[in-house]
Amino acid sequence: MAYDKDNIFAKILRGEIPSEKIYEDDYTIAINDLYPKAKVHILVLSKGEYIDMEDFSKNASAEEIAGLFKAVGEVAREAGLEESGYRMISNIGTHGRQEIPHLHIHILGGEKIGKLNPAKQS
Repeated sequence: MAYDKDNIFAKILRGEIPSEKIYEDDYTIAINDLYPKAKVHILVLSKGEYIDMEDFSKNASAEEIAGLFKAVGEVAREAGLEESGYRMISNIGTHGRQEIPHLHIHILGGEKIGKLNPAKQS
């Protein structure tokens, strides 16, 4: 699968769709999720053109990989989640329920996050 330069996150990164950035560095931006699944639900978007974590882990530079994970930690700390904890999720492909084909990591927290039970999801 080729990277789709017209996906919504690519448009946000290019400034074609307005968003309120809550964090930005050389490798990422972070925004609040428009449809939060927790009290705190932040998306950390890679600035690189990667479809998902599989694509990223195969093709990203060491600097991009380190930058993404450093950003996740920094965003979680800035959101005050380091002590109580949080969940980070990166959906990959159809079975992983990835909706937007651009690498992003969800940070969920601010409250107790329920158990994952994939067998009960349709």
